[in-house]
Amino acid sequence: MLPLKDTRPAGAQAVYDHAWRLLQSGYLAMSQQEAESAAKRYQTSDPAWAARFTLLEADSMLRRGMYEDSLRVLSSYHSSAKPDAGTVEKLAIEAVALTRQQQISAAGQRLTQAEAVCYSADFATCGNVLVARAILEAKLGQSVQARQTFLQALSFARSHRDPWLEATTTLNLGFIAMQVNHYDEAVDWSNLAYREAVKYGYENSMQIASGNLGWSYYELGDDERALEQFLDAGKAAARLGNVRFQLKWLTTAGYVYRDSDDWGLAARSYRQALNLAQQIHSREDIVNALQDLARVSVLNGNLDDADAAIAQLQSMNDDAAVHPSATLLLTMGMLAAARKQPARAESYFHSVQNDSSSLMTTKLDAGFELAKLFESEGDIAAADRMYGATLSQYEAARAQLKSEESQLPFGTNAAEIYDSYVHFLVKLGRNEAALAVADQSRAQTLERGLEEPGASKRLRAANLNPQQIARKTNSALLFYWLGKQESYLWVITPAKTQLFLLPPQHEITASVERYRKALLEAQDPLKSGNADGQSLYKVLLSPAAALLHPNTPVIILADGILSLLNFETLLVPGAALGTPPDAAANVKMHYLLGDLIVSSAPSLAMLKAAEPIGRSNRKILLIGNPDSPDQDFPSLPFFGLEMSRIEGHFSSSQISTLEGQQATPAAYLASDPRGYAYIHFVSHAVASLTSPLDSAIILSNPAGREDSYKLYAREIIQRPIHAQLVTISACYGSGTRTYAGEGLVGLSWAFLNAGAEQVIGALWEVSDDSTPRLMDTLYQGLTAGDSPAVALRNAKLSLLHSQSRFSAPFYWAPFQIYSRR
Repeated sequence: MLPLKDTRPAGAQAVYDHAWRLLQSGYLAMSQQEAESAAKRYQTSDPAWAARFTLLEADSMLRRGMYEDSLRVLSSYHSSAKPDAGTVEKLAIEAVALTRQQQISAAGQRLTQAEAVCYSADFATCGNVLVARAILEAKLGQSVQARQTFLQALSFARSHRDPWLEATTTLNLGFIAMQVNHYDEAVDWSNLAYREAVKYGYENSMQIASGNLGWSYYELGDDERALEQFLDAGKAAARLGNVRFQLKWLTTAGYVYRDSDDWGLAARSYRQALNLAQQIHSREDIVNALQDLARVSVLNGNLDDADAAIAQLQSMNDDAAVHPSATLLLTMGMLAAARKQPARAESYFHSVQNDSSSLMTTKLDAGFELAKLFESEGDIAAADRMYGATLSQYEAARAQLKSEESQLPFGTNAAEIYDSYVHFLVKLGRNEAALAVADQSRAQTLERGLEEPGASKRLRAANLNPQQIARKTNSALLFYWLGKQESYLWVITPAKTQLFLLPPQHEITASVERYRKALLEAQDPLKSGNADGQSLYKVLLSPAAALLHPNTPVIILADGILSLLNFETLLVPGAALGTPPDAAANVKMHYLLGDLIVSSAPSLAMLKAAEPIGRSNRKILLIGNPDSPDQDFPSLPFFGLEMSRIEGHFSSSQISTLEGQQATPAAYLASDPRGYAYIHFVSHAVASLTSPLDSAIILSNPAGREDSYKLYAREIIQRPIHAQLVTISACYGSGTRTYAGEGLVGLSWAFLNAGAEQVIGALWEVSDDSTPRLMDTLYQGLTAGDSPAVALRNAKLSLLHSQSRFSAPFYWAPFQIYSRR
């Protein structure tokens, strides 16, 4: 951080260096003032220095979004008789300013002049010409060529050892990657730009990189991380006085608010952005703000306000001879649809789809709007085709993503489309087709990580045969879909599939949140007759009661917040499921745990595709009771007790133990975990809400290196296993973050991704003193031949019936079993 007190040195070079450092650090207004003052000071005594300060003043204005002012200042620049580095710099700044002002032809002329100079001379400022050319190409929608030109600029920066140009170019490469929907690449470039900016103290580049990361997360559907990045970047831009980027991050934060239907906050953000854009006379930013205000006005039903904003935009486009953007065309289509002008709306939406410069998410929006338009017009066949085509487009874009961290949140981009399509099919009475589409949205990242054999997910979904899956798993399957208008439950048994209508998502969500709060406070809902525990049973399970039989396996395929609910804790009002009426009179309210053998699965398609893994051993890898790596993760006496009790169920030839200092992440990764039927961890764990693949099991740290004691979820998925069961005896082993279509993601998900058949993880904190007892009973059942689901249920029942404080669900209900077979 540079000192901000006024310590201006006397020499021109020192003054210039000081003003240049202010620009690099992001204090653009101060840099501009310093350069302007120096240009006047040296105008007579040293015209060469005055010219350099004029360029610096114009550059500062450009980076502040003051394009007209930047061009005005440059008009007073006096070039030397023979073109030099200053001439090249002037032309590059002018080209960018003109590009931002939509004066494309004039920008191209400046670049042609600059490139002619650079063709015969290797000035350091020629790198800026490459950047300016790439910015113009990007503005023209020539993203592929722009990327190549930015890469040339990056090579130029490195060969000339220009870290400032390198940081600027890296930022732009991240932006271009976003433009072509390569969000993995965008995150990588933006992270690299951020690290370079931190290294050299380029604070403005830091806030831009942070905001660009936010945009990548937003496009990937990770709204929480996106909003956090946008708000942080906006605060940094305001602190630096960078109005242009302050308004940009206000706008992008508005997108997150808009997508969560908080139209008031969205409109406020857009108006603030519009005011800032008008202050700096930035035509481009004025256009963007008006487009956003028009869109939110349509969504909010303020159609006249939308008309006014669009009319202003069309006038500005006509004046500049600019074709309307895809975003504006989409909004115009939505407005036409709202005004019952279907032909006009359809034309606008098709224009967006056919625009090669449209972002993938904008094209998805256009396809979705078309499907809804056809549906509203009663053209069922066209609506069906458009829903399918739009989801195929989404799946193709998703297939291009390389990392799990990008794939996981990406489902948010299609969540509303899937919901509308499922609802559309149910209205038509096509219940099995609706189930196939719903399942098509599930567990895509998990399935890709496991590389299941067979046809594509779409093909498998179209040939699910749900009853066959129920017969194969010897279970009843309860498939849930939480929808905006209404929710659904498909009950699938070997004999039939039946659909039940449930309340909309927001009603179910509120009840689940209240009930979880009661469970986490160690209350006993059975004793208090908790209303939410009863109502959730009535809503979620009672429709299926007639199709279920007591003490039989049931597989839950949850959706959304239902992934955080242990169904075994629901309160059954009377007799057990399937009890004859004459035997039910004296049966009191009880937990569902007493009625059914419950497990969870990610998708029907995965259950169908899975084949049992042959094994010839019952070996167990037992890892835990680590030495405390720091005060946040103390050693606990019950860790050792749990380890010893589990060891008692296996012979010495069957068990491999990593304990104390030996219990390290490196030891697990080196142990060849593929050779074990059971893998059991006894330790602390941490779950990351913002980045679930940063969830970790806490082990020993004999080397004393920072974070080397954490076995991260991202490392777990890289080490294949073939275990029948992995048990994470630690807090929040199941994770705390749910993703659209993917469910709850954390350590349990990571072990399924690595190849485990089944995983036991915890939905909340686990008790140090009750857990060894539960795990002892679990392994007693496993070694006696019980399935993991039956053994876990019996272990829970032993605590429930213990006549102690351990009978409360807080102690037995955190553990849930997840299965993909």
